[in-house]
Amino acid sequence: MSITEELVNALDDEERVISPAVKKEEEAFDRSLRPKTFDDYVGQEKIKSSLKITLGAAKNRSESIEHILFYGAPGLGKTTLAHVIAKEAGATLRITSGPAIEKSGDLAAILSNLEEGDFLFIDEIHRLNKNIEEVLYPAMEDFALDIVMGKGPSARTLRLDLPHFTIIGATTLASLLSAPLRDRFGLIHHLDFYESADLSRIIKRSAGLLKMDISPEAISEIASRSRKTPRIANRLLRRVRDFSDFHGGGKIDQEKCLEAFALMEVDSLGLDEVDRKLLATILEKFSGGPVGLNTLAASTGEEIDTIENVYEPYLLQLGFLDRTPRGRVATELARKHLGL
Repeated sequence: MSITEELVNALDDEERVISPAVKKEEEAFDRSLRPKTFDDYVGQEKIKSSLKITLGAAKNRSESIEHILFYGAPGLGKTTLAHVIAKEAGATLRITSGPAIEKSGDLAAILSNLEEGDFLFIDEIHRLNKNIEEVLYPAMEDFALDIVMGKGPSARTLRLDLPHFTIIGATTLASLLSAPLRDRFGLIHHLDFYESADLSRIIKRSAGLLKMDISPEAISEIASRSRKTPRIANRLLRRVRDFSDFHGGGKIDQEKCLEAFALMEVDSLGLDEVDRKLLATILEKFSGGPVGLNTLAASTGEEIDTIENVYEPYLLQLGFLDRTPRGRVATELARKHLGL
């Protein structure tokens, strides 16, 4: 195997380098770059202002803050915001996820171990079982846990008081949350995609923490390919650093970035081979569309859910794709970008 092939494999050891989903092998890397205060957290200014006021008011009253729900695309900083809130409040953050809570007993164990003022972060909260939601309602409203003892006519309910705590829920699919659960959150915030200027600030901060010597032009190149998502920006920075170290290190300039992205097949707008294949299929096979989602999935060999939830959101953001009642349509912008 040639050196170039080895480098390509090293750079492409994930399914998609521009995927917003977090990979297990990069969790430690993400934690090392995670902001710890509102001052370090870049972007989402309206949300930060609202949270600062809420936290400050709760501290003055010596109360727990209302339950918080964050929703938005993967990789925008929902988990990071939960850590920042707990840090700013001087409280402990407990972490779990919707799929991890399989039985009501699992939730009861988590809630009974919370202390006064703690925060409980539930990722993918839309995937909570409905029976578990029923247990969560009195905990969120009355800070009480109802435990059913026995079965049949002799069954009775025992109510245990819980310390005052705050649930921070995070979801990428707010529409899947049941109305009763959603209504129990006092603060609901939508995280927006990031602008290039904020992404550049994030990359510059991360490069400083990693002790990287990187030019402003290289930072701009990474930011433009980051699909408006901080997690992808940090991942691309890591890949560019790998490329630079492999070729002897030194200052990372624009030329090194362009060489690395050429190997990763990530273009100037952050589209990879899969994105371009999807658009080219609509443009070439179906004359630009409209084409049904089932037909598009069969033509590209991709799953329907993957196209709808992973590939489409960013293409819609760019204006390269339209959703119509008759199907998907690739726009003239997409045609020009692909040079077709």
